[in-house]
Amino acid sequence: MVSSILPLILVMMLTSQSASAQAVVRQHRAEEIGFPDLEFEPPTVEEHEVAGVTVLLLEDRTLPLATIYVRLNGGYGLFSRDMYAAASALPSLIRFGGTENLAPDSVDKVLEYYAIQTSFGSGGDAVTATANALVQHFPVAMDLLGTLLTEPAFDSNEVEVWRGRQIESVLRRTDDPVRLAYSEFNRLLYGDHSIGWEMNEADLEPRDLSREKLLEVHSRIVCRDNLILGLAGDINWSEVEPLVEELVDRINPCSVALPESPIPTIRDEPGIYLIEKNVDQSVIVMAHATDLNLSDDPNYFSATIGNSILGGGGFSSRILSRIRTEEGFAYSAASLWTIPRRYPGLLGAVTSTSPENAVPAIKAILETMQGLIDSPPQSSEVTTAVDAVVNGFVFNFETSSQILSRMMFYLSTDLPRDWLERYLAGVQGVSVSSVHRVFSEHMQPEEMMVLIVGDSERMGQELLATLGPVTIMREGEFH
Repeated sequence: MVSSILPLILVMMLTSQSASAQAVVRQHRAEEIGFPDLEFEPPTVEEHEVAGVTVLLLEDRTLPLATIYVRLNGGYGLFSRDMYAAASALPSLIRFGGTENLAPDSVDKVLEYYAIQTSFGSGGDAVTATANALVQHFPVAMDLLGTLLTEPAFDSNEVEVWRGRQIESVLRRTDDPVRLAYSEFNRLLYGDHSIGWEMNEADLEPRDLSREKLLEVHSRIVCRDNLILGLAGDINWSEVEPLVEELVDRINPCSVALPESPIPTIRDEPGIYLIEKNVDQSVIVMAHATDLNLSDDPNYFSATIGNSILGGGGFSSRILSRIRTEEGFAYSAASLWTIPRRYPGLLGAVTSTSPENAVPAIKAILETMQGLIDSPPQSSEVTTAVDAVVNGFVFNFETSSQILSRMMFYLSTDLPRDWLERYLAGVQGVSVSSVHRVFSEHMQPEEMMVLIVGDSERMGQELLATLGPVTIMREGEFH
């Protein structure tokens, strides 16, 4: 019996050895194969000018569609507070308020009939609009968009609908502790600057949305000197040039130049600011001002990578690892390092945790910050953060919308056209020592202004006091 089994075992051993040898040979041959380096060339964007207006064009023959992108420099942040509601409402009322010859529901019917998709939005310093349609309907889409922009009717019913939604939003603001914390923290730091503004009932009196005010902000924003255009899709310049010329001609030159957004003065009063609220999760927002600006400067790129290591890089970042993995205080926690173009930014962190863990979580975050001042990060941390940017670079070019919107932003903020390529090169030049330097020069854990929305009884008032002076806030107190 044994003798009959031995030959079988021997055959199996020889077969296994032969297979292993073949696998080694195949592996060596695979390793000898040479692959050319991957090279990525961003899509080429054409740049034209029509009556002083910059027009960007990106051909995309993938689908028989075309899109126009409109950016108008100007937003509520460039007006006085009494124009806040009118300037905030402008994009929505351009879209839904009808035109001089089309009632609001007629505009909807035209959009539906030609399958035109539109979007309108705004920020503190710009108004944006888009229209997308099949190529054969694109002239209709551009004509309608031009009519909406230049002939708004500001239908009184639609104005009242917008006003009613805003009043309801104001009344519900305190229901969401996260929204309450962020809005009050902005108000605390920025006071009476548009960054710190929050809509309230005093901004929404009928007179604040009068036709006269709406027409005033419209004439100041929707004018040629503020305009940048982008076009993308199954089109070329010779096809769309007449349409662009017609659109630009319909938009009047600006009668008065808009002022630049005022530089904010950021409050610098470290300590704990508490908004009492009986909630199961305390919301924590902390930050202090930094003087780094968005520019082609090594410190900017080092701060970007540093923020990823500190708390902006997800599960690999230090704050989330400490707060979630090591301590179990919260499901999420992150750092923030805002780096605006013209004025100071903020460096800090945010999280939500049970009231009992609020003080330990704040101390853990501050200790984590101090750790990056005391010692440089690991080289593996820098490599991981840089690789995340480099490996994700191609995804910045997935859609024509991404490409054109970004370039239009660069133009409006006076950044170079190739800023994204410069950004990539700058990030690749970041080192362990440069990250350590920006943390040492700009991060000051002891200077943090910490706002907490939560139940002080459950947090422990004496424990809170160990963090520094405690100021009890009421909503809207700091302005």
